[in-house]
Amino acid sequence: MPLTERDRAILDFERSWWSEPGPKDTAILERFELSATRYYQILGELLDHPEALDHDPLLVRRLQRMRDRRRRERVQDRSASGTQG
Repeated sequence: MPLTERDRAILDFERSWWSEPGPKDTAILERFELSATRYYQILGELLDHPEALDHDPLLVRRLQRMRDRRRRERVQDRSASGTQG
């Protein structure tokens, strides 16, 4: 399924959100009329779309690495807390 206009806009925003004035959550709400939670759900789904990788390979790979690192850290944290008595 091809990327929608909103999908491309989310990827473009994610690439340069830091240049926007004000908090990111506010910019997300104003630009996309989405809560931050929903925005990040959509963004997470986009990271698994081959079309997203075609649209912006550097951004998508960077975000995939960040997501994978956070997942590993969560697993390690659970493992560490499970071994303590």
